[in-house]
Formats: sequence, C-alpha cells, structure tokens
Amino acid sequence: MADSSIIAHKRIKRAYSYSFYLIDFIFRKIFRQNARVKWAVHHTSTIHCPENITLGKGVFPGDSPGVYINALNGVAVGDYTNIGPNVGIISANHNPVNNNVHDKTNAIKIGNYCWIGMGAMVLPGVVLGDFTVVGAGSVVTKSFIDGYCVIAGNPARLIKQLNIEECKAFASNNT
Repeated sequence: MADSSIIAHKRIKRAYSYSFYLIDFIFRKIFRQNARVKWAVHHTSTIHCPENITLGKGVFPGDSPGVYINALNGVAVGDYTNIGPNVGIISANHNPVNNNVHDKTNAIKIGNYCWIGMGAMVLPGVVLGDFTVVGAGSVVTKSFIDGYCVIAGNPARLIKQLNIEECKAFASNNT
C-alpha cells in the first residue's frame, strides 16, 4: 500500500519531518489557516478554493514555503509534479472594471512530471504538458501543451526541448 516515499491515501510525504506535520496540524486545525486543504501545506503557503484542485499521485501543492494558489477557476496538477517555493498559481483574474468580481476563465492544467521553479507565476487558463520545466522567476502567460520542454522568462518562452524517449523511460521506471 505504501511505497518508499509516499503514503498516498493519507497524503503524507515521508521526506518531511514530524515537525513539518506538527506545525501543519497547528496552523490548519487550530489556527484554521488553509483549514479546507486536505493535504499538509507549509504554514507560509496560502491555498484558496482547494476543493477546485485536482491532484495526481505524489503531488503536494503548497508544501514548499510561500506558495500561493488561487484555484477559483480550477487547477489540475499531474502525477509527481513539483512546485517550488514562492510559486504563484492563479486561475482567476479580477474584472478590470469591477474588481469585486472575478472573471471566469479556463482551469490551469499542469501535466505529469513537471517542475515549477522558485518564484514562478502560472496565470489563468495556462496548460502545461507533461515534463514541462518552468524556470525560476518565470511568468507563464500562455500554454505549452506539448510539454517535454524547459521554459523561462517574462513572459515564458521555449528555452529547450527535452528528449521525449528519455522522459518516457524515466516515467515508466518511476511510477
């Protein structure tokens, strides 16, 4: 039922110390910060509308410090994707005329085996294919549906294509 790194049914990542889970318990259960989140998050992270987040296997969005996720319009995160510290994933924009209203957009979809580097920002409606690496500090304003790439910059642009066969071999050996 459990592998060497994850006990999925309890949404626990063994790589973290007991103190991480103790602090998580205190902040979510006692102080009610991120109280609706069903997995452990770092006490400096903020998750809005966690009920609109779909998680793959081995995914713990918000376990890094300073992560901000607004899932008002939905966020789907694929299997074994990592989200670095201070990342922003924002699925909703305020209406430009009435900032009390959020405009409806498509959900953000992040594929399997992706890595969102420190300080990156993923904006509404973006779709990232499998094995997409987002460079630190990048602002992702458009989709990279095909994946198997490294993107970086503001706005993010294609930096490098990854070897698809190498990525698929890695995925088949690490499920």
